[in-house]
Amino acid sequence: MSFIPNIQAFCCHYTSQQTCAADGGGLLEDGFPANITINRLACGGKLQVSALLTAFENGADGVYVVGCPPDECHNVMGSQRAAKKVLAVKKALAELEVEPERIEMFHLPRGLSPEFITVGKKMARQIKDLGPCPFNGDNK
Repeated sequence: MSFIPNIQAFCCHYTSQQTCAADGGGLLEDGFPANITINRLACGGKLQVSALLTAFENGADGVYVVGCPPDECHNVMGSQRAAKKVLAVKKALAELEVEPERIEMFHLPRGLSPEFITVGKKMARQIKDLGPCPFNGDNK
């Protein structure tokens, strides 16, 4: 059985507006990986470290956060706050001897952008190469 990673994406509303159109169906048609669940946020800065850790606890093999470019954040510092939280989880994973590459932060332009699909594909490849997350006891 081939490994299909469970990937959770936490996305700022302003950088994931294309997910609103047709319930994200257009994303799949454009090549966005079907194994990525998008969790839309009002602002990346509202994201808590506990939510990122809970995603892993609930079976995610990989997690990524998409926020505005740091100098263009709709909520001024939200994207920078989100990046610090991702860095904290990277450090925690490394301390647990789990690949810190299982979590990433991406700063993307607002609105409809092809980069949104590109980073989804990047994470899908990256996590597939890493294999199942060691937190998942069944090792899929």
